[in-house]
Amino acid sequence: MISILIPTFNFNTHPLAKALERQALKANIVYELICIDDGSFSHHNIENQKINNLSHCKFIEAQQNIGRNANRHLLAKKAQYDWLLFIDSDVLPKTESFLVNYLDMVEKSYDAIFGGFAYADTNPEPNKTLRYTFGKHREEVSAAVRNKKPYKVIISANFLIKKDLFLQINKTETKNLYGLDYLFGGLLSSRKCNVHHIDNEVYHLGIDTNENYLEKTRKAVETLYYINNLKKLTHHEISMLSMFQKLKLFGLHRLFGNLMANFNTQIEKNLLGKNPNLFLFDIYRLGYLCRL
Repeated sequence: MISILIPTFNFNTHPLAKALERQALKANIVYELICIDDGSFSHHNIENQKINNLSHCKFIEAQQNIGRNANRHLLAKKAQYDWLLFIDSDVLPKTESFLVNYLDMVEKSYDAIFGGFAYADTNPEPNKTLRYTFGKHREEVSAAVRNKKPYKVIISANFLIKKDLFLQINKTETKNLYGLDYLFGGLLSSRKCNVHHIDNEVYHLGIDTNENYLEKTRKAVETLYYINNLKKLTHHEISMLSMFQKLKLFGLHRLFGNLMANFNTQIEKNLLGKNPNLFLFDIYRLGYLCRL
């Protein structure tokens, strides 16, 4: 038995819901699917209402925007089963055995199972190269590699978790922030949760433009700074934060941040171009963190 939970905002989620319904019915799975639009009042919700016509599926239009994290919490509270499968609206399962692969894991002693992310092997649009390059090289990681450091590559767009554990962990941060996967991974680590990764990817379809992703990146760094200042990340495997903490220990973080500010224009030109360099992306983010 499984509750499939899809948070969405201004996106046509009907194709994903239909694909998951097909898999569930074919495998004779006991399930429910709940999708909540977070107050976008989008024209896409005309299509999303069709989710209500699918078997054991429900679409809800929230009347106010409460934020991604709070929307997930609401979904979890509405769920009736003990295992929650969270899946973002802008993805599609890579295989027809997606649901079965997860259900094969529920009898084992894991608290959470992460399926992974994948990107199509096609050239991205010229204005979407940064998100695609980062995803292809940093997120599309095999389960064998992810399991070596299970709390490092935590992608909340595709994972299965026990309901009681999720409700305990997720309530620790209710502000509408972008980039809370940092916190989620840290909380799983601090609680010593039994996290396991499998090769059960979803294709990421909703790839941001370079400009939008760079803006989201800065927001994610601000979130990391915020939760670190509140001492919420006592345990983590975040490379950028580890480097920041080393620089701060020796009183060099301001110096590094101000130095990197001198190169921001040149670096951004690269990151917004056709061939973004991920090393430059890393030091750009670190420099921004050091200036906060």
